[in-house]
Amino acid sequence: MMKTIFILFLFLPVLCFAQPQDSSKQVQDIMATLNAQVQAWNNGDVAGYMNGYWKSDSLIFTSSGNIQRGWNATYEKYKSSYNTKEKMGTLTFSGLEFTLLSETSAWVLGHWELTREKDHPEGIFTLIVKKFADGWKVVHDHTSVITKKN
Repeated sequence: MMKTIFILFLFLPVLCFAQPQDSSKQVQDIMATLNAQVQAWNNGDVAGYMNGYWKSDSLIFTSSGNIQRGWNATYEKYKSSYNTKEKMGTLTFSGLEFTLLSETSAWVLGHWELTREKDHPEGIFTLIVKKFADGWKVVHDHTSVITKKN
């Protein structure tokens, strides 16, 4: 009996803090959403890119010291800011780190980069994603631009 209690005590921390069994499936599914966004962006498809966001008035997007609330407002901002393929450029994500918060929520940290003819903006982002019936969606996006010093 004492041996059983000792073994249970020894492995209890591992059991309490272990990631869910299907964590790699969750990460793969989140990656599929992000990859679809990159593909849509690189095809000049802002509406397709927005499919990765929660279509709700409660969506939050923060960037450049501004808070944008709602899917429609975020979509309109993207459409006006990136109204040509040249302005959109080619998007890449890298250095992605996933932290699963539950079976249906996670946060993602990463680096974004746009390659355009005249410039090369880049930055970091933190996304909070949630699993819905139609897949994983970004519910909160905090994006910043890296200012390069000359």
